[in-house]
This record gives sequence, structure tokens and C-alpha cells, in this order.
Amino acid sequence: MIKDRIVIIDGNSLINRAFYALPPLVTKDGKYTNAIYGFLTMLSKVYDEYDPEYIGVAFDLKAPTFRHKEYGDYKLGRKKMPPELAQQMEPLKEVLDALNIYRVEAEGFEADDLIGTLSKLCEEKGMESLIVTGDKDALQLASQTTKILITKKGISNLEIYDDKKLYDVYELTPQQFIDLKGLMGDKSDNIPGVPGVGEKTALKLLKEFGSIDTLIKNSNKITATKLREKIEKHASDAVMSRRLATIVTDVPVDIDIESLKRTEGHYDYIVELFKKYEFNSLINKFAIQKNEVNNEKKQKNLIKITNLESMLKAKSNMINGREIAIKSLTEESNMLTDEIICISMATREDIYFIDLKNTDKPKEIIEAVKDILSHEEIEIIGHDVKKEIIHFKPYDITINNITFDTMIAEYLIDPAKSSYGLKELSTFYLNESIMDDEELRGKGKKQLKPKDIDPQKVEKYMCQHVNAIIELMGPIEEKIKELQLENLYYNVELPLTEVLASMELEGIKVDKDMLNRLKIEFQDKLEELTKNIYSLAGVSFNINSPKQLGEVLFERLELPPIKKTKTGFSTNAEVLEKLYDKHEIIPRIIDYRQIAKLKSTYVDGLLNIINPITNRIHSSFNQTVTTTGRISSTEPNLQNIPVKLEMGRRLRRAFTAEEGYRFVDADYSQIELRVLAHISGDENLLDAFDKDQDIHTRTAAEIFDVDMEDVTQEMRSNAKAVNFGIVYGISDFGLGENLNISRAKAKKYIDSYLEKYGSVKKYMGDSVKAAKEKGYVKTLLNRRRYLPELHSSNFNIRSFGERIAMNTPIQGSAADIIKLAMVKVYKALNEKQLKSKLILQVHDELIVEAPQDELDIVKELLKECMETAIELKVRLKADLSYGDTWYDAK
Repeated sequence: MIKDRIVIIDGNSLINRAFYALPPLVTKDGKYTNAIYGFLTMLSKVYDEYDPEYIGVAFDLKAPTFRHKEYGDYKLGRKKMPPELAQQMEPLKEVLDALNIYRVEAEGFEADDLIGTLSKLCEEKGMESLIVTGDKDALQLASQTTKILITKKGISNLEIYDDKKLYDVYELTPQQFIDLKGLMGDKSDNIPGVPGVGEKTALKLLKEFGSIDTLIKNSNKITATKLREKIEKHASDAVMSRRLATIVTDVPVDIDIESLKRTEGHYDYIVELFKKYEFNSLINKFAIQKNEVNNEKKQKNLIKITNLESMLKAKSNMINGREIAIKSLTEESNMLTDEIICISMATREDIYFIDLKNTDKPKEIIEAVKDILSHEEIEIIGHDVKKEIIHFKPYDITINNITFDTMIAEYLIDPAKSSYGLKELSTFYLNESIMDDEELRGKGKKQLKPKDIDPQKVEKYMCQHVNAIIELMGPIEEKIKELQLENLYYNVELPLTEVLASMELEGIKVDKDMLNRLKIEFQDKLEELTKNIYSLAGVSFNINSPKQLGEVLFERLELPPIKKTKTGFSTNAEVLEKLYDKHEIIPRIIDYRQIAKLKSTYVDGLLNIINPITNRIHSSFNQTVTTTGRISSTEPNLQNIPVKLEMGRRLRRAFTAEEGYRFVDADYSQIELRVLAHISGDENLLDAFDKDQDIHTRTAAEIFDVDMEDVTQEMRSNAKAVNFGIVYGISDFGLGENLNISRAKAKKYIDSYLEKYGSVKKYMGDSVKAAKEKGYVKTLLNRRRYLPELHSSNFNIRSFGERIAMNTPIQGSAADIIKLAMVKVYKALNEKQLKSKLILQVHDELIVEAPQDELDIVKELLKECMETAIELKVRLKADLSYGDTWYDAK
């Protein structure tokens, strides 16, 4: 009878698999962590799925093993461990020590031998052993009680083998599996085996003879002459190879099984290490709190509001408290009519919870909440305050004095985080574990609506969250001050939350009839293109299948293959562009893809998300997604409507102003180049903007050494590519590809540019140098972007970091400026009590929907606010247009 379960992990194998399975993860100070992160992810999976009572991790040591002594060429020629992986070995061991996971190591023996010895020992004690490895050599250890969990597809899947499964797959016993290795050898370990004998032949021989020994004794029975000669000639190699491949199960090490007992790790040490390696999302998986009471202590006095009397008393206390954290939970039906289910609020002393479904006078209670949130002297704190503004809008409640948003603040502190959830922040700053949305609601298809969740669970979740918000404000605010981010935070990002909430609530009107007409037109065009493509290909096939398309282009039509992938020929956009002139089918495939995307993503997509109450689309504007500081939008992504295509531009006609209103569109003119002129102080750039010259014509004149009036359209186009490419650190190869010119010619353009714009060249060099010294770059408003890529030993990754170091101060500053402009425009419209509303921001463009009688005021206001958003060495310029649709306004 099985008593206990032990998991034995092949440490070297698993960290190696994790390293190659995951993209590079690097901390702000340049430490690689992807292998450790992947290892811990797999460990968490093993804990969840197998819940072992005992656990240990075996590692190889650098010292030679008995195998090296027996066979000098053992593992000879094996590729050296990459430095990015080597530097993660000791930190992993440090993490395992913090988790109280026993490490098994012994000089002269490999991890496999230690695993074999440990599993044998556990087997004798009647324990079930689970060996986690990516190395199939371990299959020789399989038995009824020892199972091998082989990692498949990186680290996400495990395939389980016991002796029965081994026989089902290979028709071999565990002992015969060693003989298999002896015959076929192992290239990765440089075990010779019998030359020319692969897995298929070795399996056939073992099925016939049973073992290497029997095979050698009966080699005369091998009918294939050449194979018989190989076996007879290399019999000693087969025996030696089997010996090298045999896992030792009696290593002379003294292991006390009880020392492998799974226990809680060292909480503070785990938190410290996980913060150091920026594994914030994993802290709660591994750091088990010393006591759960901690959370309760932090929650102070919990006051449940059940009637109007208790609400009025709470209101009085909260107004005196002056500082309130707020969180609400809605039914999530329609943002414009969404009903709030419950509200939690916290002061420094108390937490208040209101279940609006279980109060005597919900309308009167909401009115009391309105008095609190609209009180001009009460400071409101939240996490993702934009959401709170939207939640309370259907109740005609305006949150007047928002003074802190923990989510936005943390985004400024570390813009590269994958999550800014309260759970992660609470763990990181407060060493407290709280419930997150997934724990509350579940995930995927089983995710519950708030109204269907256990009310006690909802209460705990809500109270934990407001408590965390008010406690987090102090340490996060300190960090904002330490990094000198106060101006960016309090004057740009925090007020911007209100602007974005307003834009989401306002939305933008779409012409449903026009979208339906476009849908039919696009479908007709797709059908026509499909017929043309089939005719040119000479066969019908699935145009949307890269595999089938690759077969048609490169096998049937014999076009030159540009790039191969694991699954066949690449047919991505870059490949099709290079083949554009090779066959008339290519332009049609490109057109097909573009129209198909327009139809599915925008026409069909927009028709599905028109709000039934407003007949408008209410996109979500995200403040904490991009590392550059740019705002992004989702559902739909209005930033990505392709305007280079006429069909894409026509799609903008479907976005229309309300009757009696017009769109006023203002677009910054060449803002990134103006920022470059300011930061670099380059005299040529400053002079061009000061004289209000066309910057691309001026650059063309400088590069090609001609007068401005002699600049041709082609020269200007080439100069434009150089202007925009140079601040992205474009290479001669990249520019040559973009302009379809030789690399030598592209290099000449770049060299000429940098010669004429010497201060730009100096800025680029200085920016990279400073970034390498500090580990980050900054925008004009002090927005930071950390660049661990600069410390990479990988040339491509390091070069990417250098390009980002040059570009971020430019692109990030442009993002800061458009945000400043948005805040100014929003405030000015409100101060003048205009009906006009800021409804859209796309890249460097703002759109205001204005009634006809406010058109002149808005045009002047928009231009002034944008052009005075910040003072630079050059004048900011906004180009204005207006019309009934977004298309007309451009």
C-alpha cells in the first residue's frame, strides 16, 4: 500500500527547459529570470496537481563524474551553457532554499544518479515517486510506484510514464530501455552506441533478442549482413554505452527522507527574493502567510451599513475623516445603466460595507454616498478610479476630489509590469495576501457574475480591497516622490483618468446603415478576389491557411521561398511584400488579407458592440498598458484603423457626429521631430521649425545637398523615411528594406543625415550611454522606462535596447504632451460650460464633438490648448480640420 508521495525534480533539466521555453525576462537591473520563473511555474503546477508530501530537487555539480573517467569523450562537444542561463543557477538554488525544498547534490555523480538512488530508496519504503524531468533517460526508472513526468512542449505539459506506459509506447521493459540507449547511443551526451543503428533498428533488435548480451552472443542470427558486421565490430561500444547510460541507484549518499518533507517556506525571505527577481505574481502562490489574522487586523473596525440611520452616521464619520478609499461592484450589464450591487469605503480607522440589495432605503443611501463622493474637501482614493467614475455616473454622482489612484501610480513607478492588480501590490508593499478577481469569480466559462457569488465572499473581497488601497497609498506615494514623478502623476496622469472616463461615457456615434453597406461591399470584394486567386493558382484552397497558401506559392507556383518556419513556408506580410513583383497572385492575396481584416475586425466587430441605448460605440481607453506612456484603446481599438488604405479611410465615414454637431479634429504636426529638436538642441532642426519650413523637404535638401526648391517628391519621401527612422535607431539594412534601395545607399543617407544634424548624432550616443549607466531613460516630464536589455550578451537584444534608449525620450515625451493637451482641453471645455465634448484620442490627434454654434470657440480653444500644452525650444503646431464624419474631419 502506498504511504506517501514524493516529487523528485531534475533541476538541471527543468531549468534548461524553462530557459528555452520562455522569452527573456529581465529585471530592471539587468538580471535574467526567465528560467527561474518557468521553473517556479512548473513547480506550482506540480503542487496543484499532485500535492506531494515530500519534495527534492537534484542538481549536477561541475566536477567530473565516474562516466567522464571511464570514457574521456563523455559529453564532449556539448554546447556551453549560455551566460544568461548560467547566471540563474545560483539564484534558483537560493529560491529553493527559501522555499525549504531539499537540494540533492554529490560530486562524481549526475543528477540522474541521485534521482535514481532517491527513487529506489522511496520505493523500498513503499512511497510513490514522481520524477519530473525533460530527459527520457529517466524512463529506465519507471515501475509500478515510480512514475516519470516528462515535460512536453516547453514546460506547460507533462506526459506520465510508469512501467506499463513504457511498454505500451516502446514495447520495452525499463531494463531494456537502457539497452536501447546502448545500441543507438546518445548524441547529446556523446555516447557512441553502434554506428548506423537508430531507434527503429535498435527496437527491432531488442524485440528479437531481448538484450544486448543475448544479441552479441547470437549475432550470427542477424540476417542483414551489414548490420551483423556493425554489431560484431562494435559490441564493446554497445556494452560500454549501456554502462554509461545506466542510472546508478545506489550512490553512497546519506539522505534522510524526512529532510525532504514538504513544509512552509521562510515567508519574509521568499517575499524578499521574489521582489528582488520581480516575481510579484508568484508571491501569493509560494509565500504562505504566518497568520491570516494579519488581514483582519488591517481591516480595523468593519461597519456594515444596513439602513439609512447607520448610513447617515457613517457619512458624518467619513466627512470628518477627510480621506476615503472607495470601491464599487456592479452587475456589469451596460455601462450607462449599470446597477451597483455593493460599495465599500475605508478611512484610516474604519471600513464600511454597503450591500445595496439588503438595505431598507437604497435610494436614500445612494444619496448619502453622493454627498460623500461629491464633497469638495474629502479626498477620494481608489485603484483604477476611472472605473469608479463610470460606475457612479448612472446615479448622477460626480467624484469631485480624486487625490490618488494606486494603479496609475504603480504604472509610473514600473511601466513594464504585466499586472497592476491590488493583490500583487498588496503582497509587494504590505506583505499581505488578499483575494483577487479570479479567486472571487473563477475564470473562463465558469466565471460568475457578481450577483451570483456568495455574499460573504463578496463582502470579504470588497473590504480587503478598500483596506489595501488606503494602506498602499503611503508607500506608493513615497516611491512617487523618490522617483520625482509628482508633476507627471498629479498634473497629468491622475487628472487624465477623469478625461478618459468622460470619453468612454460619451462614446462616438456610428452609422449602422453605412457599416452594413460596407459589409456587403467588402464581402463582394472578397468573393471577387477569391475567384481571381483560385484562377491564378489553378486550384481552390483555404487562403486563410498559411500552410495551404505556402504550398500553393512555393510548391505549385514555384515562387522563391523567403523564410521557413517549423510548420512550413512563411507567408507573413513581410514575405508577401518581398514577393510583390514575382507573381500577380501576390497583390491580390495582400488585398484579400487587408479587406478580410477590415471586415472581421472593424465592420463586423463594430456592428457587434454598438450600445443599444446610445447607438454609439464606447471604446475603453487604457492608461497602464504601454511602456512608452501612450494611451491604448480596446473594444474597439480605434488607434489601429488602417488609414493607408482607401477602404480603411472610408471606414472613418461610418463615425459620424450627432445631428447639429460637427467633429473638430486637431493633429499635432510632426511632434516627435519637434521634441527631437528640443532635446537635441540641433541648430538645423531648430532653424527649420523656427522658419516653419517643411521638415522633410529641408532634410532632403541637407542630405542630397540641393536647394529646397530643387527637392523632388522622391527625395522628400526618402528624407521622410530617414527623419522618422533615425530616432528609432534604424539601421542601414532597415532603411534599405523600407525604401527598397541598396544597403550602401541607405548607409550613405544615414551618414549624410548625421553629418548635417550633428547634435542629433550626439543626443543618440549620449542617450544610450546614460541609459547604460543608469539602467533607464526619461521623458521631458520624467516618465521612466527601464532598459535591462542593454546588459544582454545577445547582440540583437542589446541593439533593441539601444534603439529604445534613443527613441523613448522622444516618443514618450510626445505621449506626455498629448496627455497634457487632453487635460487642458477637457478643463477648458468644462470651465466655459460648453456642450462640446472631447471624445477621441488617436496617436497625436484629438477629436471634439461640438454643436454648430460652438464650432468657432472650440476650434480656437483646441488649437490654443494643444499648442501651449508645454513650452519647448520650438513652437508646437496643431493642424485643424472639421466635418460631419471622422473622414471629413481629416
